Amino acid sequence: MATKVVREWYPPEGCPSNGTQQYQGITVYNSLVDEKVPFIPAAGAGSKQISWYTCGPTVYDSAHLGHARNYVGFDIVRRVLEDYFGYNISFVMNVTDVDDKIILRARRNYLLNQHRTSGKSVSEVHAFAIQAAQASHAKQEGKVADAKKLVEDAEQEIKSGGEEGSSKGAVKKLEALKGALKQEEHKLTQIASVLSGLQAQQAPADAEALYKTAGDYMAESLDKELGSTVTDASIFRAHAAKYEAEFLQDMDALGCRRPDVMTRVSEYIPEVVEFVDRIVKNGMAYASNGSVYFDTSKFRECGHTYGKLNPWAVGSATLACEGESNFETSEKRNATDFALWKASKPGEPFWDSPWGQGRPGWHIECSAMASSILGSKIDIHSGGDDLRFPHHDNELAQSEAHYHHDGCRQWVNYFLHSGWLEIEGLKMSKSLKNFITIREALNVFTPRQLRLMFVLQPWNRPMMYGENARAEMRSREAQLKNFFQNIEVATRGIDETQASARWSPDEVELHQKLTGAQKQVHDSLCDNINTAAAMDALSDLIKAVNVYLAKKEADKNPAAPVQAMLLRKAAAFVTRILTAFGVVDTPVDRPGLSDASGSSGDSKGASYLDAFSAFRDEVRSLARAKAEPKEILAACDRVRDTTLVDLGVRLEDKPDGKAVWKLDDPAVLKAEQEERARQAAEAAAKKLQTQLQLKVKEKEKFDKLLSLPSVEASLSDKYSRFDPATGEPTHDKEGKELEGKAKDKAKKDLEKARKVLEPLTKKQAEDPAFMDKLAAEIEAINGQLAKLGV
Repeated sequence: MATKVVREWYPPEGCPSNGTQQYQGITVYNSLVDEKVPFIPAAGAGSKQISWYTCGPTVYDSAHLGHARNYVGFDIVRRVLEDYFGYNISFVMNVTDVDDKIILRARRNYLLNQHRTSGKSVSEVHAFAIQAAQASHAKQEGKVADAKKLVEDAEQEIKSGGEEGSSKGAVKKLEALKGALKQEEHKLTQIASVLSGLQAQQAPADAEALYKTAGDYMAESLDKELGSTVTDASIFRAHAAKYEAEFLQDMDALGCRRPDVMTRVSEYIPEVVEFVDRIVKNGMAYASNGSVYFDTSKFRECGHTYGKLNPWAVGSATLACEGESNFETSEKRNATDFALWKASKPGEPFWDSPWGQGRPGWHIECSAMASSILGSKIDIHSGGDDLRFPHHDNELAQSEAHYHHDGCRQWVNYFLHSGWLEIEGLKMSKSLKNFITIREALNVFTPRQLRLMFVLQPWNRPMMYGENARAEMRSREAQLKNFFQNIEVATRGIDETQASARWSPDEVELHQKLTGAQKQVHDSLCDNINTAAAMDALSDLIKAVNVYLAKKEADKNPAAPVQAMLLRKAAAFVTRILTAFGVVDTPVDRPGLSDASGSSGDSKGASYLDAFSAFRDEVRSLARAKAEPKEILAACDRVRDTTLVDLGVRLEDKPDGKAVWKLDDPAVLKAEQEERARQAAEAAAKKLQTQLQLKVKEKEKFDKLLSLPSVEASLSDKYSRFDPATGEPTHDKEGKELEGKAKDKAKKDLEKARKVLEPLTKKQAEDPAFMDKLAAEIEAINGQLAKLGV
């Protein structure tokens, strides 16, 4: 029967006793209670100092968009707290460079590369690939069966448990188990697909293709047999170092601020050993065969709560297995105990400790490294939602155990978990092989576009990576670009010392919209850093500005011009908020003194002058040659469509003959040109296809007429002789001369027969070669379509 779940959270001193009611400050969604609560720093309600620890990457492979969702999402939250609310944050991020996943991946990659270069024939590689995939398939079938049984048991528990059995915790556990089952079934489907493809190949010619398709399963099989023989520690370190460097480059490309402190596990082994030793001495851990395990039973006996974040997952091997590979072992006293220190095994890196050679467990590293920098009380701890259990729950337990005699009951005040990124209904994950790497994504989107995509979603909720999210991002980006460009054009050249500064009702209304947007944005950011709602408020302000500009353009009243200062204020506010989200660069990210006369500006100015000079030379040359006006206009179009595009200048021709320039990204301008060219090509192709259909139909019509017999031949079954001059029938089929009504009927038959062939006869009279010309036209249209790729 399910037990009632009680959540435990101790609000920091100064936190309102009535929760969020009538609270005017920041609230955040705290995973310790799974609701929004007032945010108060540990240093006090009036303090601007925040300590923040975030779980960094386990550097065993390339980072994907799911990781970007987490790191960019929390970079946005961090920037809002720092740049909008003015907090000073001590931001610490770890890099896990010692871990089961890293050891397995490095070792398996090494063994697979050894197999690649062993001289095996393609048929041998093929046979091994099938064998390895079959073993993986059988293993995965067992996992699916186990996951199904756990779901059935959880469903039965809810049915038989009455009101208590259907508690929130029991339902959440069932949902988590169903999610785990869906993932295991997805993995099984993938393996089955690979195995089916391998078995269908009779005589594969490319061994490398086999390694690419079944390499993971082959590596797993090789590791099972030969993993213990890999003893060179440099293999593991080189693997981790490669992906750490790649991760940091990816974060830089995405515009994420670097942490203030970055801690690598391999550099904090002494701190880890000391941290574990103190937990042992505090009586909440025990050694067993060279390993050290956290004693969850003793932890509870000492008055602590185990499983604060996901209490319904405690005790479930399925919900812990992805990161807790050592969950099932005979060395543990309790099923829920977990490793703090792992005794070394052949084929693994190791360090010395009081318990023998070994390495840190998965969870202890974060507790030890975060505590070494930030101490026994942390304001914010963040990570992906999949880390709630067991990783973050175990971090909390072992940290409270370490600081037990200091009276620690809550190591972290606020736990923030980012919603995962879903693709086709599943969490984007390396283990599910449904991921898109950050580098692949940056080949399609700009860093700003990816950040906008995340800004438009609540940071703590799951996000679907699909066309809707991408379309909304593109729409908002276009709206923002047009907004800034329109204001720049509207205020360009206005002499505020000469123009009327008097506000009309239009300005009063726009100012009210601006102040309203400022309040909405502030309220949204206070409400769990709701950037999506803040962006909606900015969008409403932009629409109000567009309405204002359209009205001024329509009125064309010199006595009531656009008020440039008001427009610039609106633009400055939007820029400030986009800066706080990291969508626009902020000077904080470019430390030092800026110099307006720097070399980059000079270089850009020279490019514009070069373009103007070249255009002037071309126009003068055309003028000297007495060129037609259309040639000069063509030169003007070329400078607009080629030269200025390369410089990032959008030149728009207006109905009054005056052009308006706007600055934009050259890549965007070129992409727009390519899209227009594509649309023009499609339109041209459609027009040509219509022409081709008509021509082919016309040719088929005349071909059919040409295949018909002559008029006399078509009437030969009725008449035997015809007048040489008029072509009229004169004798019937039996040779009898036609008279009276028979002669009249013959004339009508002649007219009917001639009418059938009349279109052909007429065309031949106009142009005897018309059929050859028609065939040539069809051939020419087909040639034009071929050039268009149709």
